[in-house]
Amino acid sequence: MLYHLSLLLTIPLKPFPGQHPESSPERIFNYRPARARRIVEIVFGIHVARFSFLRNSLSPDKVETVVLTCVYLHNFLRRNANARIAYSPPGAFDAEEAENGTFTPGTWRQETGKEECFLNLQNIPRRTNNFPQDIRKQFMEYFFYPEGSVPWQDEYA
Repeated sequence: MLYHLSLLLTIPLKPFPGQHPESSPERIFNYRPARARRIVEIVFGIHVARFSFLRNSLSPDKVETVVLTCVYLHNFLRRNANARIAYSPPGAFDAEEAENGTFTPGTWRQETGKEECFLNLQNIPRRTNNFPQDIRKQFMEYFFYPEGSVPWQDEYA
C-alpha cells in the first residue's frame, strides 16, 4: 500500500461525489481523508494558539524551518514536566478515545480566534489522467478491508 500524505500530493485525492450508503467503501473513503485533514487543521490550530506569530504571512522559503522549529519546541515543552503544566494544562488539547472515536475539544480552540488556518485548494483541471482515480480506488479498498480499517469508521462514515 502506498503511503499517503493528504495535503502534500500534487493532485489531491477528491472525495467520491454524491451520497453513499452507510458503511459503503466510498463513504468510508470519504471519511478518512476528511478526518486526516481535520487532524492537520487541529495540529496547526494548536500551533497558532501557542505561537501567535503563525497568524502572519510567512515567506515560502522560511515555512519549513519555522514549522519544524515550532514542532520541536512543542515536543520539548510537552516532554518537560515543569514546562508542560504551563504550556498544556489538562484540557488544553483535544482528546479522542481510540476505542470509539469520542471527541472532546480542547481549550486551545478559544485562543485561536475566528481566522481560517487554511485556504481552499485551487481547482485543478478535470480528467488530466486516471492516476488520481486509481489511487483513490486503492485507498478506498484499503480503508474498507480489515488491514486498513479503524474500529469506529463505520459509525462515523
